[in-house]
Amino acid sequence: MSDTLPARMTAIAITKPGGPEVLVPHEMARPEPGHGEILIRVEAAGVNRPDTIQRMGFYAPPPGSPDTPGLEIAGEVVAAGPGVTAWKIGDRVCALVGGGGYAQFCVAHESHALPVPKGFSAIEAAALPETFFTVWTNVFERAGLKGGETLLVHGGSSGIGTTAIQLGRMFGARVFATAGSADKCAACVDLGAEAAINYRERDFVAETKTLTGNRGVDVILDMVGGDYIARNIQAAAQDGRIVSIAFLNGSTAEINFMPVMLKRLTLTGSTLRPRSIEEKASIARALREKVWPLLDAGRVKPRIDATFPLAQASKAHELMEKSSHIGKIVLTL
Repeated sequence: MSDTLPARMTAIAITKPGGPEVLVPHEMARPEPGHGEILIRVEAAGVNRPDTIQRMGFYAPPPGSPDTPGLEIAGEVVAAGPGVTAWKIGDRVCALVGGGGYAQFCVAHESHALPVPKGFSAIEAAALPETFFTVWTNVFERAGLKGGETLLVHGGSSGIGTTAIQLGRMFGARVFATAGSADKCAACVDLGAEAAINYRERDFVAETKTLTGNRGVDVILDMVGGDYIARNIQAAAQDGRIVSIAFLNGSTAEINFMPVMLKRLTLTGSTLRPRSIEEKASIARALREKVWPLLDAGRVKPRIDATFPLAQASKAHELMEKSSHIGKIVLTL
């Protein structure tokens, strides 16, 4: 199958740890799919903050994953390794990958791929896997968000945030968000947040207490860390669940654990990239059952802020690090 494909391809190399300028197109051997893997001709690749951390030298790929950055892709299946049963040549898929997404071809485990939703472009499909896997496993599986509960999403205008707002609303929660500008707050409300709090101007603890009749919020999705850790504890309701998925303001904090005990809070968190094939496959199955019907019906859609050609990956990272974007940044091929 793959012997009719080019032996070489263009991918983005991290020439050394550093700023966006270290991302350079280079030629390398095209990967071959192993047992249970599919080879995808990449049409679009999502850009995520972990890519920028890897570029700076602080987030090594899991063992066996390519050094090339890129955690989510969309395109066409062009080859399959031994044992593949879920997909056939010509299928259009999007997939979560351990690395290698910034390239013309990328290998994915068959169980980590999902069909491109009905009516979706490759750009829209490439914006799904990393964010939807992350939101589903953290908000719905770890934190157990249920209809009728309240959800506070920090970084509401990010790729993760815009996804969490939409899914929280679709599954019957009251959703609040924090963001850093009037435009970003307006975007959060457009996507389904009942209220968006400009954290530069207002205290999210006081605002969420007011919005919930002083009860606090049931679930908090936090990617900020730092001083937000203690403030989340203040903002949480009785039996609240606080899920940490990133630490833009640092991963250490001094906190008073008495409110954790008195409110019976759950503090949890997770990372996605190092998880096992089986764990990621389980998340993919849940998404296909619970979330993909919403995408197919057009009831949920990723918000795309900007696209860049693959060769301009450095410009995509510059935009990511300015944090002026709303929604997803995607590379096109």
